[in-house]
Amino acid sequence: MNANCPLCTADGGDLIWKNDVLRVILANEPDYPGFCRVIWNAHVSEMTNLAITDRSTLMQTVMKVEQAIIEVMRPDKVNLAALGNMVPHLHWHVIPRYQQDKTFPGSVWSVPVRDPDAQHLASQFAKVPALKQKLIDVLGAQ
Repeated sequence: MNANCPLCTADGGDLIWKNDVLRVILANEPDYPGFCRVIWNAHVSEMTNLAITDRSTLMQTVMKVEQAIIEVMRPDKVNLAALGNMVPHLHWHVIPRYQQDKTFPGSVWSVPVRDPDAQHLASQFAKVPALKQKLIDVLGAQ
């Protein structure tokens, strides 16, 4: 644990599921409904710092989150990212993307190319409770 690391000292969002080694949170990004993070609990900065079995566990969880997002949110695309430039604590972003996104086709961190589509955002946010339940169901079996 690193007392200066925000992912060591807090869940990092709305905690959906957690076990001894990792957790899945809803990032609560106002323009990206269903944006999740899979966070390794121990303060580790790189995938290669993990044992091979731990890497597999982490990536299997990322894939389960991606599949749940695809089934419930029905995005046009899912983005996966593990940057760690701002917070050097191993975590994966799993982001449902839509052509109506304010930054599509760029990344969610890109300069907006259009105004947010309020009707589309509302329809996607309405699916988030079902996504949470799907994640609990799928990850609880791990």
